[in-house]
Amino acid sequence: MSTNLSKSDSAGNTPADTPPQDAQPAAEGAVTAVDPRLLIREEGFAGYWSEFRRKMRSGELGSLPVVVGLVIIGLVFQLQDSAFLGAENLSNLFVTAAGTGLIAVGIVYVLILGEIDLSVGSVSGLAAAVFAVLNVSNGMPEWLALLLALLSGTLVGALHGFFFARIGVPAFVVTLAGLLGWNGLMLEVLGSNGTINLDDSGLVAGLTNHYFSDIAAGYGLATLSVVAFFTLSFLDARRRVAAGVPSRPLSEIVLRTAAIAVPAYVVAWLFNEYKGLPLAVVIFLGVVVALDFVLRRTPYGRKVFALGGSVEAARRAGINVSAIRISVFALSGTMAALGGMFLASQINAANQSSGAGSLLMNAIAAAVIGGTSLFGGRGKTWSALLGVLVIQSIASGMALLGIASAIQYMITGAVLLAAVVIDSVSRKTQKTAGRA
Repeated sequence: MSTNLSKSDSAGNTPADTPPQDAQPAAEGAVTAVDPRLLIREEGFAGYWSEFRRKMRSGELGSLPVVVGLVIIGLVFQLQDSAFLGAENLSNLFVTAAGTGLIAVGIVYVLILGEIDLSVGSVSGLAAAVFAVLNVSNGMPEWLALLLALLSGTLVGALHGFFFARIGVPAFVVTLAGLLGWNGLMLEVLGSNGTINLDDSGLVAGLTNHYFSDIAAGYGLATLSVVAFFTLSFLDARRRVAAGVPSRPLSEIVLRTAAIAVPAYVVAWLFNEYKGLPLAVVIFLGVVVALDFVLRRTPYGRKVFALGGSVEAARRAGINVSAIRISVFALSGTMAALGGMFLASQINAANQSSGAGSLLMNAIAAAVIGGTSLFGGRGKTWSALLGVLVIQSIASGMALLGIASAIQYMITGAVLLAAVVIDSVSRKTQKTAGRA
């Protein structure tokens, strides 16, 4: 009889104080993984502080640096100009950020794969040109022209994904070629005139110019968001309790809901102090929530994260790597086209500068600054929202102060570098703690 039997009880189970023979010793300085829901359930609110300290030691910073950065930016510019946190400026800030933010949402998906899409600026300009030519020059109904413009972005993105996933051309090279090629096609589509003005009372113009003036709209959206957050959190906790796994206590759910409710109602109040709830904000938030659900709550989203973590492991798990890659780049192209419609709406035209300038860098920077990792496998669509608010806040504040755009570029670049440094340090800290 094996000597191992002497270490087991009559049921054949190994006692808790006897580690398995193949167990590996924990790395020196490693932080023991503890489910925060279990910690808080056992320790109460004191568990929040313990969990916060554990996350800081293990490099799990989450969105904290971005939120702190937004607060600092707001305070600095408010002290310089009291109009910065005024209702008009903040409303315009949110509306202006929508176009770039939508493009950044698509970039988040690509970055989670551990890849990059350099073509989104040119694709957004091409989509705007396609819409303008179909609707204005050829008299096609707006809704159909808009649909075809979005589909053009989808097809372009799928083409990039095909060359990357099927042919094996690096995504950097494929999308760099797209940056040049689609910009040239946009110029060809616009023709010698170079500028096509849109109908100022049309569907696309209303994307950034329409406001829901009834105060019930702003407060209603805030209430819907808060109620939905509480309901989903409560139902998730009940499912976990029924399954016998750690769950968030009701006290934590209420606290987290309050943390969402305060800024939601403050922003709704600010909107109502100006023109009302902007349609652009409603669409932007709706897209962020929908794609966040896809990313975190569906098998497709888990496959995207799996590819970002390890392509070979995902392939061995039976995931169709090529299909996922193509679909992600198609999504990125679609979001670039949608963002292009919002950018065209702001100037009410499609011209030769559409999608040019700093748009590409701002979209990528927004995703990275918001917390999406450049190394793949980690990110969320809310990163695009937070990141684009940081970039647009810097731009808005400097515009109020009359600071040259050159300084804005330097500061935005410094913020981007800081975000990447934080991401790199965080990954190293997690590896040291045995959590990466």
